[in-house]
Amino acid sequence: MPPKILVVEDQVDHRTLLVLMLSRLKCEVIEAADGQEGIEKALAELPDLIIMDLMLPGIDGIQATVRLKQDPRTARIPVVAHTIWKEPEYKERALQAGVSEYLVKPTPPQVFHEIVQRFLPAKTQD
Repeated sequence: MPPKILVVEDQVDHRTLLVLMLSRLKCEVIEAADGQEGIEKALAELPDLIIMDLMLPGIDGIQATVRLKQDPRTARIPVVAHTIWKEPEYKERALQAGVSEYLVKPTPPQVFHEIVQRFLPAKTQD
């Protein structure tokens, strides 16, 4: 069974690129366009990993991460922040919210793949 990854990204171009990169890793990808949809899909699908943009309409990625980490059904799912926010205070807020890794866009594909594979279940990796 391929690993299931939820991509929460409001920019269609960025989301499409992430889906393409993840499909090369033979992952099942679920998409959400905002924080609320991301929370709903995480609860419904229970993915192995969540890639979370932080600058989202409505509920931002930090708030969405906090909510997911407070729910016992999703608390153990690793969340990788993928954002344009380079400033240290945003990284600190994201880490306090419970993200496992903080990536700044644009992330080189090789680095992105390495980070994603680090969080995938061991049985799915080659």
